[in-house]
Amino acid sequence: MMRDMKKKKLKKKLNDSNLNFFKTFLVSLIIILIFSILPSSINFIKLNFDNTQVVINTSKQSFDEILDKQKKKNKLLKDSVKERFSWNIFEDIDVFGKNEDDDDPQRLSASTIEELFNDNGYSLDAVKETKLVNAGNQLTRLPKELKNIESPKKRKELFIKIVLPLIIEENLKIRFDRKKLFEILNKNNTTKIDKAWLDIKFKQYGVKNNDLVKLKIRMDEIPVSLAIAQAAKETGWGSSRFAQEGNALFGQWTWSGEGIRPLDVEEDKKHKVAKFKILKASVRAYQRNLNTHSSYKEFRIERAIQRDNDEKLNSLKLVKFLEKYAETGKQYTEVLRKIIIQNNLNDFDDVEILPTSLKMKNLI
Repeated sequence: MMRDMKKKKLKKKLNDSNLNFFKTFLVSLIIILIFSILPSSINFIKLNFDNTQVVINTSKQSFDEILDKQKKKNKLLKDSVKERFSWNIFEDIDVFGKNEDDDDPQRLSASTIEELFNDNGYSLDAVKETKLVNAGNQLTRLPKELKNIESPKKRKELFIKIVLPLIIEENLKIRFDRKKLFEILNKNNTTKIDKAWLDIKFKQYGVKNNDLVKLKIRMDEIPVSLAIAQAAKETGWGSSRFAQEGNALFGQWTWSGEGIRPLDVEEDKKHKVAKFKILKASVRAYQRNLNTHSSYKEFRIERAIQRDNDEKLNSLKLVKFLEKYAETGKQYTEVLRKIIIQNNLNDFDDVEILPTSLKMKNLI
């Protein structure tokens, strides 16, 4: 017993001695660094808010002048990136800049994803029965092993489970915007806030001359079944190089330097397949594409007719107006139609995001 007590006291003394030595060393190091890196010519230290770096300024310029110059530099850089894209659908779609979804976590394996989905009780049968999907089941990238799953049924099911919440959530955002638009249209007088919101939406949907009728037609959802079918067709159910390397679910073309060049493209063809930081950005760009590009004007008119007749959006009717989406034209729309029917994708058209209250209830 006495021997153990002595050992404890000795150990405590050694720890205290080491701690004191470390404190002394740390203070000395800080003092040395301060006097070595801060010359007398330094006027101030400022934070570069755009690049989140600390910049030591040795000039006599004022803080405002430097900040203004930095803002102009960053604006030119952003403009140059935006100009690389041929369509306005890529504006504000995770192409440039930092946002909450920019982080690229380690890509999960197919088996890990399946395990997580099973732990959360996420199955397509449950979704079809409850007509609800948990928005928390969203992934930023497809698993590399997706193309190696031997069972076509399992591969398709996993792909659908990955893209389904992404598509529904982006549709929900459009639905909220559409509701707000109709609230403004039903007002006798629009407020300054309403006008400012409309200006943003006019730009977002490429509507000129403040045309409210055109905005109403363009600001609408894409049927879930149609979006899944196109994603499946364009990526081979998630196995394509464009989907794996560039999060490109819908094979959208770009004539800029930012994209993935197809291997079998002719030499005189300059297009590439646009790539995105995350899967959700690809869904958003796809929706913007169908809602703004002139090639899909008839698609939007048919959708508006269905809305005016108080009909549920019918993907099997709308798909006929997407001949211009692919070079194969009508054949492409027939393939989409078969994908929708054979995989019962219409079952997902009325699925909603699981409310927060129900999420919490399931966790308890």
